[in-house]
Amino acid sequence: MILVAGGTGRLGSLVVHRLVDAGPPVRVLTRDASRAKQLAALGIDVVVGDLRRPDSLAPAVDGVTVVVCAAHGFVGTGRVSPTSVDRDGNARLVDAARGVGADVVLMSVVGAAADSPMELFRMKDAAEQHLRGSGVAFTIVRATAFCELWVEILDRTSGRSGRPLVFGRGENPINFVCVRDVAALVERAVTDTTMRGATVEIGGPADITLNDLAVAVQGIRGRAGEPRHIPRSVLGVLANTVGRANPQVGRQIRSALFMDRADLRFDASALRRDYPDLPATSTEICLTDHVGADAMT
Repeated sequence: MILVAGGTGRLGSLVVHRLVDAGPPVRVLTRDASRAKQLAALGIDVVVGDLRRPDSLAPAVDGVTVVVCAAHGFVGTGRVSPTSVDRDGNARLVDAARGVGADVVLMSVVGAAADSPMELFRMKDAAEQHLRGSGVAFTIVRATAFCELWVEILDRTSGRSGRPLVFGRGENPINFVCVRDVAALVERAVTDTTMRGATVEIGGPADITLNDLAVAVQGIRGRAGEPRHIPRSVLGVLANTVGRANPQVGRQIRSALFMDRADLRFDASALRRDYPDLPATSTEICLTDHVGADAMT
């Protein structure tokens, strides 16, 4: 039995479907059973639990051989945060997995580090360190920014003007990866025990600026007009005013400032050398497929 925590999310749901197709029985851990109705209809075992509540994890890991930690706390209602979910929640899940002798596949981010200016990156690093010291057999998968997420953000901010809103200059090269490529690697990490003890990083084939991604979104949507921008100086003011009153908004603003100046490029050569059969979807194809999927829903 494979447990996928965060199995109703963007990445987790793809991982669940890939694992089901591959054959092993799958269980999904979710905070909201209504989000897993379609999975339950497919015969997938659904357990309601919360990484912030250790008592809810024992039923989830019962009889499990591999635990996939794909939940995140960057956005969410209540007291959801990178600290409560990505660090503390993942640590609790690792401890629960250790209690039943299960392996762990942990989703992390490229750039995770204890001294990162990004809270999410620091909390992912803390989860990695806890896992490495737990004695559990593990594989860590680090990914760059999800292309589909940022396409949706640019779409949502287009508003009545039809012009996407870019936070900051938008000129910094960033690596975006197609989520289905990440799901393929996570499935491999679950089923290939030779990957235990490894930390594998995955990114897209090329780097692209947010301005270029915004223009590509405009083109695929059949819209005209350059993206609008919020200057970094304004973002700094917002982070210290609105961001203090609303921690979730503050995290998003600080993330925007970070992405506008940090080195977020990625060299995929090592990944392609070690796993040449993994998909390497270009930003253009990922964007086209994602928009096409939107049109059918």
